[in-house]
Amino acid sequence: MTTTAPAPGRVKAFLRLVAIEHSVFALPFAFLSALTAMQVNGGRVRWLDLLLITIAMVGARTFAMAANRIIDRRIDARNPRTAGRELVTGAVSVRTAWTGAIVAIVVFLAAAAALNPLCLVLAPLAVVPLVVYPYGKRFTDWPHAILAVAQAVGPVGAWLAVTGTFDGSGPAWLLGAAVGLWIGGFDLIYACQDAAVDREIGVRSVPARYGIGWALHASTVAHVVTFALFVWFGALVGFGWPWWIGLVLTAAAFAYQHVVVTPTDLSRVNRAFFTANGFVGIALFFFALLDLLLRLGLRA
Repeated sequence: MTTTAPAPGRVKAFLRLVAIEHSVFALPFAFLSALTAMQVNGGRVRWLDLLLITIAMVGARTFAMAANRIIDRRIDARNPRTAGRELVTGAVSVRTAWTGAIVAIVVFLAAAAALNPLCLVLAPLAVVPLVVYPYGKRFTDWPHAILAVAQAVGPVGAWLAVTGTFDGSGPAWLLGAAVGLWIGGFDLIYACQDAAVDREIGVRSVPARYGIGWALHASTVAHVVTFALFVWFGALVGFGWPWWIGLVLTAAAFAYQHVVVTPTDLSRVNRAFFTANGFVGIALFFFALLDLLLRLGLRA
């Protein structure tokens, strides 16, 4: 007699589906915004707030990725680059993906409720661009702009999580705009890989509509503006020399990203994604934290 064991690795497969490790790109800027708000409002680290912000960010991103994969699964099946994704191959069922998405959104809303009433009221609005983004490629050539809005929410939400008010939140909006343009600009680069396939199957994007060269130029402009906004943010909140060292390294990472990816060679897009973008978030957060600790008197 044989027994049927549960399908092994279901949770692991779901975590692969939502690329949980990519949370590293958004979390540092949420922490940066939250810690800056804490410094402005007394200078003491509120560890429970940081924990709840982390839970909210991971929950929202997990929901966004799961929803994206569910909504796009038929498109993914028609693209050789994405045909190996878990919902296409059956490694994760649609039911499991929906279950994970629902759990993630409940966790996000619960964390928002635990932070303060303003976060709870605004939480449903934060979900809107997360759901609209995967549909964007069906009705606009600029779905990347929707992703930028979705990413901009993180730093603003983290600031409001600490303060519970819009008063004095100007720096968070600057940081949010910078993060949104940073990720939106990279999404322009990432979409270049699929330009030919997207035209064939009717998926809309800037590279598919205007060409790879134009998309890469638009990405460069987005990242130049991103860098300017980072400078503005640092000046506005009074960061010192560690922040500016971080910005020098960020400029180098941006330059690397735009040098290694060209209209005639897209083979290093993933290297730019994992190396340059991961480095930007971690480096800026590290040097900003150093500045807060050494100069502004942030206390544990």
